[in-house]
Amino acid sequence: MEKYLLNVNGARLPVEAPDGESLLFVLRNHLNLTGTKYGCGEGQCGACTVLLNGRPVRSCLTSASSAAGAEIVTIEGLEQNGKLSPVQQAFVDEGALQCGYCTPGMILSATSLLRSTPHPNDDEIVMAMNGNICRCGTYPRILAAIRRAASLQSPRPAEEGPTS
Repeated sequence: MEKYLLNVNGARLPVEAPDGESLLFVLRNHLNLTGTKYGCGEGQCGACTVLLNGRPVRSCLTSASSAAGAEIVTIEGLEQNGKLSPVQQAFVDEGALQCGYCTPGMILSATSLLRSTPHPNDDEIVMAMNGNICRCGTYPRILAAIRRAASLQSPRPAEEGPTS
């Protein structure tokens, strides 16, 4: 067994797990953060996506020990003061979560996209979300949700009014 600290959703949490244990397994089974879902176990579906230093990674392919020292954000870490993040709220408002299984990974990928590209066009959204699979086929609503979340952010530079 290996002992290390994980920085998950702003908390430093001690973990003891076998060498090579996946971050997904540690989050779900050691830390009881079950919002991160097991999908394919091969990094192809995106259900297990978490943010590692702000970038989306497949937690089923990431060893927990390799994430020690990094900032890990799971779906549970997005809400602030009991309020959904803008991306989470947009997914609710647009009905982009049918069965909900893929939703945590989708929301974390979208959150990362909007942090790096606050006002993406549809092609940029599709490219960033490529690899997050929705078996229910709610892709048009997911696209609408990401557009909505982007519109809730600060205005595009061309849309800003005159400065005084």
